[in-house]
Amino acid sequence: MAPRQSSEIIERVWSQLPDGCREVLETELSPTDLQSLLLGLAQARARRIRPADALRRWRSDRFVRPATIDPARLSEVEHRLWQRLRNTAFVGLALSPVTPLGTCTAVGAVDQNRIVSTVRSSEVVSDPCNVLALEAALRRRSGADQVHLASCQRVLRGQRFVDSDASAHFVLFALVSSMRDSGSAQTEAQLLIMHLSFWQQVLTELLGSTWGHFGYTLIDNYTDRLVDMVRSKLPNAPLTAYPERTQGIGYYRTAAFKIMADTKADALEIGDGGFVRWTAQLIPNAKERCLISCVAPERLAGLMPG
Repeated sequence: MAPRQSSEIIERVWSQLPDGCREVLETELSPTDLQSLLLGLAQARARRIRPADALRRWRSDRFVRPATIDPARLSEVEHRLWQRLRNTAFVGLALSPVTPLGTCTAVGAVDQNRIVSTVRSSEVVSDPCNVLALEAALRRRSGADQVHLASCQRVLRGQRFVDSDASAHFVLFALVSSMRDSGSAQTEAQLLIMHLSFWQQVLTELLGSTWGHFGYTLIDNYTDRLVDMVRSKLPNAPLTAYPERTQGIGYYRTAAFKIMADTKADALEIGDGGFVRWTAQLIPNAKERCLISCVAPERLAGLMPG
């Protein structure tokens, strides 16, 4: 549903309620009382659901339909990603399927309409990078010198994608790193080397040595010096300039990159990454640097030979 259409429906519903309801629900009720009210409404509506209603929703609701991917093949990809992670500084986490309400909008400026909210002041995870950033900030505030986290999570998103056949839920394997800036772009280069090195190794293992390339974009007037530092440590990394990128600019800072796999038809985007201000906002400390990146294992499974 388009944001404008959604707003019009919400305003129509408010207009049908008694005067004062909106102010009470939006500002006067405590979070606990509001949660109790919403849970009571959900309970009352659930009692009215018949078996035939549940089956009809199961058949037609894009949020609940199973993914079309072969789960055994997907599990193989995820296993190999975790195996490769064992020899790195990244620590794996098994995340909850839900996270505090506002996790994405608080730091990522994502429209809440794109996220599936619950009645318990939480939301279904739509991006494990945001959740890992919360944990990274917590660990940094507790004294950790640097934090490198990873997770593999099935996520659910509320927006409709351009591809009408695209599932509302899919798996993301994500990396998040956070540490204090040491100056002269040294920290940014160090984090990029860690992330790109991991992705290059695992993609070479899964897809072959000519798997594709990293399309990088420099932001906020950063120069090629950052790229030169990365190349000095990763001379074989397939880095390709992508200055025309517009997606995610503003969301990402300093530098961003797309992970592109070569196919017979064309280059296919299988992952994305870049620097964000999330941990700097959460700690808060403007000197904090945070790099996020992820790939879609389901796309990898479709490209793997065999």
